[in-house]
Amino acid sequence: VPRNFKLLEELEKGEKGIGDGSCSYGLTDGDDITMSDWNGTIIGPGHTVHENRIYSLKFHCGDSYPDEPPTVSFVSRINLPCVNQSNGRVDATKLACLSNWKRTNGLENILVDLRREMASPNNRKLPQPPEGSVF
Repeated sequence: VPRNFKLLEELEKGEKGIGDGSCSYGLTDGDDITMSDWNGTIIGPGHTVHENRIYSLKFHCGDSYPDEPPTVSFVSRINLPCVNQSNGRVDATKLACLSNWKRTNGLENILVDLRREMASPNNRKLPQPPEGSVF
């Protein structure tokens, strides 16, 4: 599937909403014909230190997307082992869906995987920066 078809498909999916509404995404600028820059949101999973927190992320889908994964960064400060604490960038080698990227993956997979990381036994109680702080 060519890049633009894949991104149009993702845009359509993002506009409909994902599953239970705990993750969402869309284009940063609706007039961006290259569909390169996206925003994402994750609502922290219940029964964790992330509960009731809303995390903002940004994605950049380069020219070789979906053959190569997008770059992913948190705008909201978060303490997770896969997130660089100086700039918010997600380390692709430390997140399963990025390190084992398949062109059938998409932005939804990344958001769901990050939310799963938040809820994992190792991360569910990690001390977090003050709510509302950003990178």
